[in-house]
Amino acid sequence: MTATSPQLSPEGATKLMPAPARHQPVHWKHRWKKRGVTWARWTHIYLSMVSFAILLFFAVTGFTLNHQDWFDQQQRTTVYKGTLNHNWLAKDVAQLKIVEQLRQAHGIKAALGELRIDEGQISANFKGPGYSADASIDRSTGAYELTETRAGWAAVMNDLHKGRDAGQLWAKLIDAAALLMIVVAASGLTLIFFLAKWRKSGLIMLAAGALVCYLVYVAFVP
Repeated sequence: MTATSPQLSPEGATKLMPAPARHQPVHWKHRWKKRGVTWARWTHIYLSMVSFAILLFFAVTGFTLNHQDWFDQQQRTTVYKGTLNHNWLAKDVAQLKIVEQLRQAHGIKAALGELRIDEGQISANFKGPGYSADASIDRSTGAYELTETRAGWAAVMNDLHKGRDAGQLWAKLIDAAALLMIVVAASGLTLIFFLAKWRKSGLIMLAAGALVCYLVYVAFVP
């Protein structure tokens, strides 16, 4: 029974007032549980929003990559001809000048894939997402022919999804996106363990999803 102490009201009547309640110390398990819930919730929410654009991109391009025949795969090929400074093609080939001249003359932004120097010819290859340019240079005359191929937007998106010819910075972005997916998934899974009402059904759905993927693999993947 809660102890009470008499106090005098403004009218002079005696009134029993409850004594201050004693606060029970919070157990360390409850503190860590609360912190765990808070961490999982905010991590899941904010990382999902931060990574929303890149996750959406890889989801959409995963679909286009899986259905390439549904989208325009038409390629445009253009052949250019020109002449380079003959002095650049002598015994000591001016590789940097050759590459920069080709870039400036034809607006090439893709990375240099390969530069091959033979006795009578120099070959240069530029590669980018949905793009390629191949140049063949005659060392005796300085004349060259460059064949440029541009694919449709779907091919560009698919190459970005695979990280093909997109450079090291894009490769790091793919790694970061993969890590974000892992953290978002892990925080969501962690959160379900703190929601007693939904824990059982959530874990059942998790197991069902994994089982369906496994059965499809076993039954239909050669």
